Amino acid sequence: MSPSASASAPDPSDANADVATLPYERAREELVSVVQRLEAGQVPLEEALTLWERGEALAARCQAWLDDARTRLAAVAEHENAPS
Repeated sequence: MSPSASASAPDPSDANADVATLPYERAREELVSVVQRLEAGQVPLEEALTLWERGEALAARCQAWLDDARTRLAAVAEHENAPS
């Protein structure tokens, strides 16, 4: 790949940088939308690849939220079950 081609090609991680700041509900809603568009099969290949990358980032964000919630709930349960 030539240097000029790499400079003009968008970096997928940059395009999805905003995902890290999304609340769980928004990330999940957008993920559902991405999946629906991909399943419909009506998008060109390049757009489908971009959507897939976005979906992967959104899925990871949702999983991170759920993992954090599980950890926090376990900590609360452990604290409540600890002898006083």
